[in-house]
Amino acid sequence: MTESVEETAGPAGTPGPGSEPAPAPEGSYPAARLRLLQDDTAAGPDRRAALARLTDDWLAGLLNRHATAAGLAGTALVAVGGYGRGELSPRSDLDLLLLHDGRADAGALAALADHLWYPVWDLGLDLDHSVRTPAEARKAARDDLKVQLGLLDARHLAGDPELTAALRSTAYADWRESAPKRLPELHDLCQERAERQGELQFLLEPDLKEARGGLRDATALRAVAASWLADAPRGGLEAARTRLLDTRDALHLTTGRATDRLSLQEHPQVAEALGMLDADALLRQTYESARTISYAADVTWREVRRVLRARSVKPVLRGLLPGRDAGKAERTPLAEGVVELDGEAVLARTARPERDPVLVLRAAAAAAQAGVPLATHSIRRCAEAAATRPLPVPWPAEAREELVTLLGAGTYTVPVWEALEAEGLITRLLPDWERVRCRPQRNPVHTWTVDRHLIETAVRASALTRRVHRPDLLLVAALLHDIGKGWPGDHSLAGETIARDVAARLGFGARDTAVIATLVRHHLLLIETATRRDLDDPATVGAVAEAVGGVGTLELLHALTEADALATGPAAWSAWRGGLVADLVKRVAARLAGEPEEEVRPADEPTAEQQRLAAEARRTTGPVLALHARAETPTEPEDGAGAEESARRPVGVELLIAVPEQSGVLPAAAGVLALHRLTVRAADLLVLDQGGESPVLLLSWRVAAEYGSLPDADRLRVDLVRALDGSLDIPARLAEREAAYARRARAAIAPPPRVSAVTGSSRTATVIEVRAQDAHGLLHRIGRALETAGVAVRSAHISTLGANAVDAFYVTDPDGAPLADTAAHELAAAVESALG
Repeated sequence: MTESVEETAGPAGTPGPGSEPAPAPEGSYPAARLRLLQDDTAAGPDRRAALARLTDDWLAGLLNRHATAAGLAGTALVAVGGYGRGELSPRSDLDLLLLHDGRADAGALAALADHLWYPVWDLGLDLDHSVRTPAEARKAARDDLKVQLGLLDARHLAGDPELTAALRSTAYADWRESAPKRLPELHDLCQERAERQGELQFLLEPDLKEARGGLRDATALRAVAASWLADAPRGGLEAARTRLLDTRDALHLTTGRATDRLSLQEHPQVAEALGMLDADALLRQTYESARTISYAADVTWREVRRVLRARSVKPVLRGLLPGRDAGKAERTPLAEGVVELDGEAVLARTARPERDPVLVLRAAAAAAQAGVPLATHSIRRCAEAAATRPLPVPWPAEAREELVTLLGAGTYTVPVWEALEAEGLITRLLPDWERVRCRPQRNPVHTWTVDRHLIETAVRASALTRRVHRPDLLLVAALLHDIGKGWPGDHSLAGETIARDVAARLGFGARDTAVIATLVRHHLLLIETATRRDLDDPATVGAVAEAVGGVGTLELLHALTEADALATGPAAWSAWRGGLVADLVKRVAARLAGEPEEEVRPADEPTAEQQRLAAEARRTTGPVLALHARAETPTEPEDGAGAEESARRPVGVELLIAVPEQSGVLPAAAGVLALHRLTVRAADLLVLDQGGESPVLLLSWRVAAEYGSLPDADRLRVDLVRALDGSLDIPARLAEREAAYARRARAAIAPPPRVSAVTGSSRTATVIEVRAQDAHGLLHRIGRALETAGVAVRSAHISTLGANAVDAFYVTDPDGAPLADTAAHELAAAVESALG
């Protein structure tokens, strides 16, 4: 909807939005409109303009016919908003203003309005309409910023053209006069909308109009330009806006609805309608367009603030400021050839980027270290110079050091990097960056596109540089760790090769290049091993030690693992995960240092509490439960939050279950938790087998209530007893729950589950790894499949990451031996089939 809204719905009985109009005679406006929208040869700006012209002629005919019949003069029909700009998408609403000079009879004017509005409603088109005199329109604009913005696009359709011309003239004059007061208000509206809708360039289901970087922001930039106070960078802005409009057109035609939200299920059809390769190509183009608009908005609003700040200090007062010449801003040196001027880093007067190819990196690093933006005109001067005199390859040491300084500046790295990228400098400095630029990540755990995730990882790594002996290698590895995602196959393997090339390009020596390549190749090794493997198995520690190769590389990999997870999203890191990784690193470091391994507590030697629970389970011959509230200290405490307060932050409950060993315990326990709407965040299963005593299964769960409060432990125990003796039909109950949930929930698009046998990961068992969409009863179904296959589960390690479950089960045959390779792969196929 546009900015001049007074009434948005028709009277009772008129068709609502999206209703289908009645068949129209050939040659009428509806028939001509339908032919235009079905014409595959007409698309993009030409079709929008043609649809606007067609609609103009129809509405002009309505006004002229009925105004003449009623003898009304002194009226004009005016298009405002998007229609005023001559841009009509297939399902766009019509924003119309019936302007009159105030002399017409009120009844006759109302009848004329009805003759205009009703035909629009009868076609099922959305309509925003108002009837005003020029004075009323001017007053409405003063009272409502959205109305004022709409009038800036006012366009005459029919009637008295002088009325429309006068309205446009006064609208622009009023806007320019009030701009110093209203532009901050417009900026606040843009900020509030961005907070509600998010950033278009990072959303999997973006609103093309309302999200930051969308069509609303492009319209706001037009309004800023009309104020004559500032103007947006023109490079690529109109092309970006046109691409978003084309995408919205395709979305309207695909869905048949007036929607601006690009939902996941619409991606393939919209991409096909636009002639694109696939849905990822659609998202990438959308993100690139949004990024162009967002960057233009950042630069423009920064200039608006500068101009308004300068206007707020009277020239006489500026002349009285001590130590300054009247009207001259102070220049503060930041680095060689770089100064701070009026809150921006700019090139010094004596700087010569055409003779100094490192200057662009020096300026960027200086800006980020000072926490100020890098001026657009300075970036463009450097870009022009880089086109004729690029950095030599390999880079000189100074260039490499400036890059590391830029990456280590923390949060200020992001806006400076984005400014360089917007002007095409990043891909010129690092050609491999093109593959990951604006590349979407469809895993909902990820917050950012691939390129932004890499920068965010460097930002996170900058806070960890005091923990490592080579901060430069950590920061460069953080920048490159997912660089292989632009290539087919395993991105870690592809990334290793690319990282070697890039490190050599940056001028690193052979040894440092090898370390960076190893970090990129194994950047997922620690988190995956710590959360999915048995750390008490010597083969686990040995495999990691062999892959890492040295204590120094391990130290760097530990920091990179944490930075990567923190930059991924809130579901990817926690104190629990950090503790598991730290434990693994400690064991691997000892192995690499040649120290004797710590004596590992045998699996059948319980802790004091486990021993108590096991004894009680043997005595009662039934399950015994214990609940413990858990608290977690954030990895990075919030400002002002003391350690004691942070340590009390609850994150869930630890549930311990001891059961005399018998078949079906894992699926029964998992099913009971699912029935009680408990989400399993992590779990471990161990067999406690003390000599001479009957074995006991110990299940350790970390759970959280899906909603509501946690159930009583006694209720859980009663249901577990019933599940084990067969009186509680868990599969049937879960099936009912899933059927009810499916009726209420929107269908989720998720890849199918994948189950694999990880041979050679353990000397004493076979590891079966399950990756699937987390769902009600998933662990129950996995447990049933394993029980049906007749294998023994010796331990299990359950991990939930956002909407994804990654579970590892250590299984043996009935005699306690690992499965043969063939049997292991058959088991994996059987479990995958059961989940499918």
